[in-house]
Amino acid sequence: MKISEIKEKVLSNKWKPLKLFSYQYTSTDGRTEEQVREVYDKGDGAAVFMYNKQAKKVLLTKQFRMPAYINGVASGIVTEVPAGMLDKDDPETCIIREIEEETGYRVPKVKKVRDCFMTPGAVTEITHMFVAEYDESMKVAEGGGLNDEQEDIIVFEMGFAEVKKAIENNEFNDAKTLILLQYAWIHNLLED
Repeated sequence: MKISEIKEKVLSNKWKPLKLFSYQYTSTDGRTEEQVREVYDKGDGAAVFMYNKQAKKVLLTKQFRMPAYINGVASGIVTEVPAGMLDKDDPETCIIREIEEETGYRVPKVKKVRDCFMTPGAVTEITHMFVAEYDESMKVAEGGGLNDEQEDIIVFEMGFAEVKKAIENNEFNDAKTLILLQYAWIHNLLED
């Protein structure tokens, strides 16, 4: 496989660039063909699984997501782990900032667990994934996101057993959230 003669055109740049790429693609069997793909170059992000080991709870968020709404989620509300775009920060700095903005907790440290593409066929974003412990002494603000970023985030806790049951009942539909919750379960972070 190889590509050549790459051409790029910006289709939209309202928030982040949506680009049209055309290129010559030589397949594994030697065929060469022109391929055209739209690619959303929105930058990288970070996400975190937050858990309170003593209280046996997980901290999650809910917010309206237009893509979920237009794809059949009647309310458009998606349950997620705290997350955000890196902007100009490194992944760890970003997620610590996002935790405080979204949840109101100031955590002293996070642990990196993996990086992954969420939609590699159309989006350039790599999501850097973390876990972090929290407790009530770390609460420094209300959370809920930033008004200037038009965020309206609901913060809530779920018990470990409730999270496991929700995973088994397919109640989560956000990939980064499922990946981190399953990571937590596999690594015994959801033990009662």
